[in-house]
Amino acid sequence: MTLQLTGIHHLTAVTGNAPGNLDFYTNVLGLRLVKKTVNQDDTTAYHLFYADGLASPGSDITFFDWPVAPEKRGTHSIVRTGLRVAGAEALAYWKARFAELGIKAGEIAEIDGRASLDFEDREGQRLRLVDDGGKTPGHPWEKSPVPAEFQIKGLGPIVMSVPDITNTEIVLTQLMNMEKVRAYASPDGVGEVHVFSMGEGGPAAELHVAVQPSLAPARQGAGSVHHVAFRVPDNAALTQWANRLNGMRVPSSGEVERYYFRSLYFREPNGVLFEIATDTPGFDVDEPMETLGESLSLPPFLEPKRAQIEARLKPLT
Repeated sequence: MTLQLTGIHHLTAVTGNAPGNLDFYTNVLGLRLVKKTVNQDDTTAYHLFYADGLASPGSDITFFDWPVAPEKRGTHSIVRTGLRVAGAEALAYWKARFAELGIKAGEIAEIDGRASLDFEDREGQRLRLVDDGGKTPGHPWEKSPVPAEFQIKGLGPIVMSVPDITNTEIVLTQLMNMEKVRAYASPDGVGEVHVFSMGEGGPAAELHVAVQPSLAPARQGAGSVHHVAFRVPDNAALTQWANRLNGMRVPSSGEVERYYFRSLYFREPNGVLFEIATDTPGFDVDEPMETLGESLSLPPFLEPKRAQIEARLKPLT
């Protein structure tokens, strides 16, 4: 059987305002804070994970808290993050909610054949609610301010921008075994968007690549996306992917232990950072599912430095 990615695992973005970020993603979007930890490569920064009620793989959008200027938008970057919801009534609910709360949002429109609603968080992070057509189950969070039937179910699709798709397409199809399934006109009027599908397909397992040579390169900052991660079931599958990258002479990080999952990282030809991450063991490996995210969690290799790390973190509330 051909080695397959099974969908989007998580997406990690950048915030310059951790308290504001926490407020937006929990109180406005109604997501659950499932892990409050630190960037393992920069322990002065929070790493906040928001997900569905069960912290399911494929549902978490995460943020590094860095004191940086706003991003400069452009190509060579991930430009919009899809968030799946169930049906037209959900989109109507969110349109009204955003208007009530003063959140910047567009109109409900059909994009790539799916009813969608573009909006931004308070730092300009570009997001899109997408009707997933009931293709994926939801796991609502009982303490969310959003009614269960309207809650965000998970990630996907993810949209990235490149000036030239040639080498990126080779990596996606020949290295990562994605299937190019269709294309559509970019809703921002700049270029064409090519859709690549993983595993069983559908919005939870699609990467959309916009070809936009007229745009200048992006500069990362607050409101930008740092990387996107793709799903594999377990460590054995990740090792197979590490061997595949090595065999095709693609530079990578090699396998990295993140404790909540295991990962490897590499850049596609236009510079966008990709991660492949395991579904296991999950966020409840070190705290009960019932109380996820309520206290600062540190992986075992950082636990001896807890006092030092906590002293350098800013309060979140």
